Order: sequence, then structure tokens, then C-alpha cells
Amino acid sequence: MKISIVGTGYVGIVTGACFAEKGHHVTCVDIDQSKVDLINKGTAPIYERGLDELLKKHAGDRLRATTDLAEAVQQTDLSMIAVGTPFNGNEIDLTYIKNVARQLGLALKTKSTYHVVIVKSTVVPGTTDDVVLPVLEESSGKKAGADFGVGMNPEFLTEGEAVNEFMYPDRIVLGGIDQQTIERQAELYQGFPDVEVLRTNNKTAEMIKYAANSLLATCISFSNEIANLCTAIKDVDVVDVMHGVHVSRYLSTQLPGKKRVQPPVVSFLAAGCGFGGSCFPKDVRALAAHGQKHDVPMDLLNAVLLVNERQPQQIVRILKKRFSSLQGVRVTILGLAFRPDTNDMRESPAIPIIRALLREGAKVKGYDPVAAEEARRLFSPQELELSQTLAEGVTQADAIVLVTRWDEFRKVPDLLKHLTPQPLFVDGRRLLDKASIDRYEGIGLETT
Repeated sequence: MKISIVGTGYVGIVTGACFAEKGHHVTCVDIDQSKVDLINKGTAPIYERGLDELLKKHAGDRLRATTDLAEAVQQTDLSMIAVGTPFNGNEIDLTYIKNVARQLGLALKTKSTYHVVIVKSTVVPGTTDDVVLPVLEESSGKKAGADFGVGMNPEFLTEGEAVNEFMYPDRIVLGGIDQQTIERQAELYQGFPDVEVLRTNNKTAEMIKYAANSLLATCISFSNEIANLCTAIKDVDVVDVMHGVHVSRYLSTQLPGKKRVQPPVVSFLAAGCGFGGSCFPKDVRALAAHGQKHDVPMDLLNAVLLVNERQPQQIVRILKKRFSSLQGVRVTILGLAFRPDTNDMRESPAIPIIRALLREGAKVKGYDPVAAEEARRLFSPQELELSQTLAEGVTQADAIVLVTRWDEFRKVPDLLKHLTPQPLFVDGRRLLDKASIDRYEGIGLETT
């Protein structure tokens, strides 16, 4: 199938590369010529595990990039909108969505064959039908359902795991204004024969995406609230508490031989220094605001956001407990990206932690395997000194704070054994065994 994807951000480029791997012919469209050039050379414009390999394999063959949206529409059967929908404080900003829909409509005006337009971007329920569809009809002079199809196909990708999750999905949601639109999408996904496919209307497809992300965000904030209570009570470790929750029959299955299997959702039921990224914060805020517009108080989601906003302060609280003043204290932040296996620092907990430490007068260093360039865009060299290696990062530090669950950081206990004096180690993700480090502090653990 010949498809065009408008927008080469995280969702657009991963979707394009993976559909090319499945045998489709993909044209990626972006207004940024530098991104287009990188893609055509087989180089990913973002860091995402496995993406470079796919682009090198398919660029110039089943995958190409262009700035010419009209040409891309003329040469393809289906177009996906995969542009950003930032939250502006009151609602998601549909500027990019509307602009692309308008351009797609103008391209459809001169196209004689039936074309399907699919919204891949995350948009609140009603956007595809009430915003995108009217713009397409107005700019094309044609009628949706008769001359072209309009659908919604949400993505469920985790940064750092996106390629694998696209190639081996747990579900495929196909929304559409009519059966023809849905069937055209189903043709696109024929290469996923063993995956459950949900066929529905556009509003339901949009809502599924928000409900899924909001549930996971709620799990995280629930775990963090329990962690904060454990800290206040004392002599209660949230890791032990959550382990006792995880082994319940609702969250695990015991196989013969006493081996216990747990579903992936358990990873969200763990305490830490808060969630970040381009999805959870934005999507929960957008859904809460959308509820208010419909006169539905979204008390739970607002509480989820409040807990998350406060959580990075727990790191600063721990440090201030162990140091009479943070003025001049050398603090190393391990992990700058909001999660491992990505360089994305959008709303990373590392950002408010670093800023709070700077306000306290601390001297802050940082280390992340792939997010150094992103960090340089956010902090000056005077604010944040970046280490080249993990070993360099942990030396000459009075305190070390782990913010991101990179597997590389499991080497920290061995590195610290050779240091005298031992720095304070604050585990913001409870990644390491508390017995493996002499001076250990962690979220949800109060030590004397």
C-alpha cells in the first residue's frame, strides 16, 4: 500500500519506518528540509532504539521523505497526520492539525481517486469529526464519506521501546466515519494478523488513547503518594509495600514451580520521582481540561497531576535532610531523559530537580548516555556540567541522584566502592538494592 505520513517527529518517523519494514511504500512529509535530508540519507532525526537500522534499510527504496505534501498525496492512497498537539494551558493546540488538514484538503481537490485521511496525532474526543473533517471538506470542496474517508488510528508507543511496540502491538484501534474508511485502514494493518483489532468510531478511538495514558499516569501517582506516606510513617519501605501489592492474584499469576509472572502494568506501580515525557503530562492535562468543558469535574486526574508536580521535591527534601545547606554541594544527576532508551527530556523530572538545586546554590553535574545534546539546549555550561562517562559523573561528588532507570546505572555500586569518602546516593527510581551502597537514600524510604 502507498501511504504518506505528515510530520516526522517521534510518532511519524517510527510509524513510517515500521510500515516500510512491513512492505508498504511510505512517503514522509515535513516542512523541515534538514529532517527530510537526514531521512533520505537513512539517518534518524531522533534517538530511538532500532530506528536507525530501519531507516538505513529502507531509505531510498520503500521509504522517502519530501517537503511537498501535495505531491505525496497525489502519489499515495492514504495519508496520516502525525504532527504535534501541545497543551497550551487550557486545551490542546490544534494549529498544526488544522494547517495540515487544510493542505491535505487542497491536495484532495485535484485528486480523482478516493483517498483516506487518518489522524495519528493524539487529539481529544471530537477533534477528528468536528475539526479535521470540516476543514478537509471546506478546503477540498468535496464530501467526506463520498469522495474521501476520515479516520482516527491512535498510537500506543513508549519512547525507547517504540519500534518493538509498533512491530509487535498489543492492540490496533481503527476509528472511522464509515466502513470503507475502516476497511482501508485494515488493509494497511494486514501484516499484523494475530493482533486484536478494535473497529469503532473516531470519538471512541480518540478516547481510548487518553483513557489508556491516564490510567498509567494514575498508577504512577498512586505509587508515589503511597511512597510519601511510607516516608512520613518511618520504618516502612515502599519497595516492600509495593512488592506485597504486586504478588496479589490481581497483578500476577503463579505458574507451576512457584514461578510468578506479572503483567507490564506492574512497572507503573512503582515509586519514583515522577513521570514526564511528551505524552503523560500533556494527555492527562488535556483530558482533565476537556472534562471541565463538558462540566465533568476531573478530580482524580487533577490529583494525579498535582502529586506528579510535587514529586521531584522529594529529591530536594532528602538532600536537605542530609546537608545543613546545599550551597556549594556537588550534586551529580544520573539520567536527564525522562525515561531510558530515549534522548527526550520533555518534562523530565531531572529539569525541576536541577533548577531547584541551582536555586539552593548547589554545583550540579549531569550524566546521561544519550541526552547530553538535549541538556545543552536547556542548561548553560555554568548551570550544568556534563560528564562524558558514568565513572566521571560519580567522582568528586558529594551526592549522586539517580533520576532515570538506565541499565548502565546498575554499575554504580561497584564504582562507589572505590571512592573515599563515599558520596550520598539518592535513588529517585528505587532501581538499586539499598544494601549495595553504604550511604543510600531513596524515594519512599526514611533512614536515620
